[in-house]
Amino acid sequence: MPKILLIVHVLAAIIAIGPVTVAASMFPAAAREVIAAPDDERGRAVLLNLHRVCRVYAVVGVAVPVFGIATANSLGVLGDTWLIISMLLTAGAAAVLAALVLPRQSTILTGPAGIADTRRLAMYTGVFNLLWATVTVLMIVRPGSTTSV
Repeated sequence: MPKILLIVHVLAAIIAIGPVTVAASMFPAAAREVIAAPDDERGRAVLLNLHRVCRVYAVVGVAVPVFGIATANSLGVLGDTWLIISMLLTAGAAAVLAALVLPRQSTILTGPAGIADTRRLAMYTGVFNLLWATVTVLMIVRPGSTTSV
């Protein structure tokens, strides 16, 4: 059972978090192009699609920690330091996405926005990506774990 849970956890991470990471990273640059050419309907459609990908896959991404906790529990590593830190970083990434990235994408889509708004959004997106990259490294390296390679 632990192997099945781990497979679902890893697949959920790839399928859900990957698209959010890519779409969120593309959004600021695409937004700058739309700000520079406000009559560009195609550019606006791209922005709407990128935002939709971020919102939908953020919801799907809830499966990642759910199956991660189930996997950790089945492996008996739920109390390991590396895993607790990973869970805190995951919660931080979710908070950055929900409180900073998605709302600012919405603001850029609905109101007048400037280049400074896109730069700030790019920074928040970078923090989100860095948190997920750190979680990925911890999941692979598992420092101090009895199950590490």
